[in-house]
Amino acid sequence: MSATTAIEIAVDIADPAWPAAVPGLEELVVRAAQAALASAEVPNGPAELAVRLTGDAELQALNLQYRGKDKPTNVLSFTGDPEDAFPGEPVSLGDLALAYETVAREASEQGKSLADHLSHLIVHGTLHVLGYDHETEEEAAEMEALEVRILSGFGIADPYLPGPALEAGAGFLKEA
Repeated sequence: MSATTAIEIAVDIADPAWPAAVPGLEELVVRAAQAALASAEVPNGPAELAVRLTGDAELQALNLQYRGKDKPTNVLSFTGDPEDAFPGEPVSLGDLALAYETVAREASEQGKSLADHLSHLIVHGTLHVLGYDHETEEEAAEMEALEVRILSGFGIADPYLPGPALEAGAGFLKEA
């Protein structure tokens, strides 16, 4: 990321369960997104990323509308369109939406703290808006390696190591 690049991370907390369960929620979200942004190519000039922390009902509706899947999911990423920015205005990198109930359930099933799992999903979603994907084994390997490196900077263990987490279906190649 260029030192002259200013990226605003807007955090919208739509579900009150989030701040009640994760101390320092906004700072955690911003820190995780900034770490992902710092590890990849981003546009020069001002840019913004929007993160909405909501619940299962909203994610289920979005998942149905945009992916044709009538069920909640942990995180959805929507890539921004740089052409939509007015001259002099920040470029939208995209939007992330995360569902409290699904993320909390996964963290519990996988034996992770909610904060660590949320950090992983913010990194994961931010990489998606930057163009990373996991549709093929090669793409998944590249994206997962980058996620592991970013998370290790926060002292968060590799979320892809074999064990309860993957047995519970945490692999994003399966369904995210």
